[in-house]
Amino acid sequence: MGIASGLAVFLMIWWTALFLVLPWGIHTDSASGQVGAPRVPLLKRKFIATTLISALVWLAIEWAVLTPDLLSFREMARQMPM
Repeated sequence: MGIASGLAVFLMIWWTALFLVLPWGIHTDSASGQVGAPRVPLLKRKFIATTLISALVWLAIEWAVLTPDLLSFREMARQMPM
């Protein structure tokens, strides 16, 4: 994977992971039972967690793409009918 495509994949993973991490720590209001904005959002901690999760997922994808026997896209392309 090249630099541009690797960065694009990482940014897509990061953005998706951000939406998974943002709800962490949100509690319902005991009086009304509704969920609202957190009093302390801890965005810095959530951005760091998002980056770590994204890096691990990106490394797994990079490993899968670069391992020649695992995902051989070139071999799959050769076998496709023209």
